[in-house]
Amino acid sequence: MSNQILQYVLYVAILVALAIPLGKYIGKVMNGEKTFLSKVLVPVENFAYKILHVNKNEDMGWKKYAVCCVLFSAFGFAILFFLNMAQGFLPLNPEGLDGTSWHLAYNTTSSFVSNTNWQSYSGESTLSYLTQMLGLTVQNFVSAATGIVVLFALIRGFTREKGTGIGNFWVDMTRVVWYVLIPLSLVVAILLVSQGVVQNLSAYTETSLLQPTTLADGTVITGQVIPQGPAASQIAIKQLGTNGGGFFGVNSAFPLENPTVFSNMIEMISLLLIPVALCFTFGRNVKDKRQGIALFLVMIIMLVAFLAVIGVNEANGTPQLSQDGAVSMAATDDQAGGNMEGKESRFGIATSSTWASFTTAASNGSVNSMHDSYTPLGGLVTMLQMQLGEVIFGGVGCGLYGMLAFAIIAVFLSGLMVGRTPEYLGKKIEPFEMKMATLVCLATPLAALVGTAVACYVPSVMDSLTNSGPHGFSEVLYAFSSGAGNNGSAFAGLNANTPFLNVAIGTVMLFVRFMPMLATLAIAGSMVRKQKVAVSAGTLPTHNALFIVILIIVVLLVGALSFLPALAVGPIAEYFQMIG
Repeated sequence: MSNQILQYVLYVAILVALAIPLGKYIGKVMNGEKTFLSKVLVPVENFAYKILHVNKNEDMGWKKYAVCCVLFSAFGFAILFFLNMAQGFLPLNPEGLDGTSWHLAYNTTSSFVSNTNWQSYSGESTLSYLTQMLGLTVQNFVSAATGIVVLFALIRGFTREKGTGIGNFWVDMTRVVWYVLIPLSLVVAILLVSQGVVQNLSAYTETSLLQPTTLADGTVITGQVIPQGPAASQIAIKQLGTNGGGFFGVNSAFPLENPTVFSNMIEMISLLLIPVALCFTFGRNVKDKRQGIALFLVMIIMLVAFLAVIGVNEANGTPQLSQDGAVSMAATDDQAGGNMEGKESRFGIATSSTWASFTTAASNGSVNSMHDSYTPLGGLVTMLQMQLGEVIFGGVGCGLYGMLAFAIIAVFLSGLMVGRTPEYLGKKIEPFEMKMATLVCLATPLAALVGTAVACYVPSVMDSLTNSGPHGFSEVLYAFSSGAGNNGSAFAGLNANTPFLNVAIGTVMLFVRFMPMLATLAIAGSMVRKQKVAVSAGTLPTHNALFIVILIIVVLLVGALSFLPALAVGPIAEYFQMIG
């Protein structure tokens, strides 16, 4: 147990240590300040503006910024949908894979454009190299960048006074992609290749098994196909951009996608690196580091608490596993102990639990273990972190602006209790901001619960389930929570590649991506027109321990209570069945 605790502490410590300087760097980039990459990238940046006919000095209002954001995403949607449908006629398809069905193309396109990366397919048997590279990998970059630029539009709304402009969408996108995402991805991709992650354009390799396998029907399997492809380049940005889609079907549990303990640590740290860094960027750019630290503490406290629940439950296993000493729950030199079902023996309980917590806290969704095999309470926590709105760090950019919406609600409620007009970062919070913040916070519960309820009435969904009873319901609830949280992970006991589920989950992903995004930009547009008010004795400090506690309570009340009835029918009921 002490070894496992040491692993948990080490992962979190490395994450924070890397995030602090990265947060400062991102702040400089988005402010147009000089960085160590400026000499190389400023000419590239200016050339891009020239080619695209972008006036880098234009300061857009929130409506124009929002239109640019939506149209840019719509253009990417059209390109990716075409690539999915037409890949059978396009190059870089050594396995001769056909185009996907219309409903799978819609789901996949919605997924990657919304930064979700939910996958109803197995990558190596469904998508060509061209679709993976030109379609999915490109969207991994630009969808991540879109979330970050909207966050900075909101930051400008808080810091500017009596204005109308919240920045330039095209300038913000260019800087995020060229100065932040591409350099980081190059570093991570090189490190992954050094560990054995594949990066090539070769055809799949056929090889003989060392020991032939006989199936139940008498068929003897003597060989296997080893998939190849440009995996490392996509894996790097899938982690850094909180995208999460696996190049191969079993994601980061696959040896060619995650071959070593070191590659596992790189990928796991990467998936929360930018979201954590943006907390410190926020404090720097609003010129009050305490504000960023307060939001960081809210998120890290919740993350550590939820990680502890997952880790303890997976280490203790279940009564069924330990019955009559069938499985030893104590870790030894020869076995990991605990609930190792669905987990890689090379990673064990601690690393698998940490990844599960990190990936569902972020809107990442990549996995190195099977969440469907987790204990009832361990699986509940992975669901709950998504259901809170992906605000425990969450996706790049969108996690923090989601948390800021909760902060607006928290200061509004606090202001009502003391009879004062609520203020946040020197700006008054009025009914319009509250309405928009409410849209941001309730989009996830609304989409997930309505989607789950409708799905439970569709016969084809019931036929797609691997399990019945509470766990079967949990599989459906997890699927729609993952889509509504723009996460992308799955219990995977549900066959989601059906017309209804592809369309339903795809629509949920688009709704929860763009409704909060547009509401956030509306808040930014409203805030930028306001004048800052002087701090007085009645102003609620938003950087101290009291506010941290209030904000945690608000997040749990809005998120957890919204899903409590559904969780009671699913994982909570399964837990009581287990111990009964």
